[in-house]
Amino acid sequence: MSDFVTLNRNGDFRRMYARGKVYTNPALVTYVMKNRAGICRIGITTSKKTGNAVERNRSKRIIREAFRAIRGEVVGSYDFVFVSRGKTKTLKSTDVGRVMHAQLKNAGVLSCRTEEKQ
Repeated sequence: MSDFVTLNRNGDFRRMYARGKVYTNPALVTYVMKNRAGICRIGITTSKKTGNAVERNRSKRIIREAFRAIRGEVVGSYDFVFVSRGKTKTLKSTDVGRVMHAQLKNAGVLSCRTEEKQ
């Protein structure tokens, strides 16, 4: 059982695009917004500009695995939408994880203990 819930309603994505705080990188775009659900929810999107179905699914798997690696460091209940870019499909999940960690650290959603380690 995963410790996060997937966003899959169009209204949720539209709300995140309109009101969420955005962090960009050539490999990944991240939208972050606090929620009142008491749980962490994520959504992953890829456009057809990324490539064919195989490449889009690879991008989603890479993002999902990168988030799974840093999920324990997220404090509080937030909604995240991760948008893959053309470069995402060529990277490893650890590379995307570093980018994601930096973006979430800038957003202030990671615990303080991870900042002390570095």
